[in-house]
Amino acid sequence: MARTRLDVDERRTQLIELGLEHFSERAYDDVSIDAIAAAAGISKGLLYHYYPNKRAYYAATVREAASRLIESTETDEDAAPLIRLHAGLDAYLGYVRAHAKAYATLMRSGVGVDPEIARIVDETRARFVERLTAGFMQGQMLSDMSSPLIRLALRGWVGFAEAASLGWTEAIAAGEPAPSQTEIRELLATALMEIVRSALSATGPAV
Repeated sequence: MARTRLDVDERRTQLIELGLEHFSERAYDDVSIDAIAAAAGISKGLLYHYYPNKRAYYAATVREAASRLIESTETDEDAAPLIRLHAGLDAYLGYVRAHAKAYATLMRSGVGVDPEIARIVDETRARFVERLTAGFMQGQMLSDMSSPLIRLALRGWVGFAEAASLGWTEAIAAGEPAPSQTEIRELLATALMEIVRSALSATGPAV
């Protein structure tokens, strides 16, 4: 490929897009930095000028995928809590369906036990839940988010939401019978409300 001179920001954007493409299609160990550099029309040395090693490059692509997911779930802050919840879940499911491989890469893959990747994924999950539960439970703002039971309840729901949405997109991709997006959204919304109600009712007064 003929080399094209790009400024720093343009080159970073190009490399991130290529990283999202390659890491979404292959396991981390199977991704070739040489192939990505060739696709970008640059030397491998120049790629390493932007990212010091493959792990740092991968982390940058995961961070970008996480940022896009969070941006896609932005909702109207003036809307009623239930409307915000449904809108956020619809946006989330739409993103997962449109970017199924990138989403699976974000939530499933990694480079062993990597603290930075784990931190990015955990922060993404926390921001996603915070956005969905803003104004939740008919005005009860879940202000006591420090409650261990509430935190565990929300963490459990996130795991359920991820597994359900990934299973949904995999069924669609395989041509198997699959529920509609509305059905999945209602399932996730109902499960979230019920698990929070259960956690709140089980949380007794401080001793």
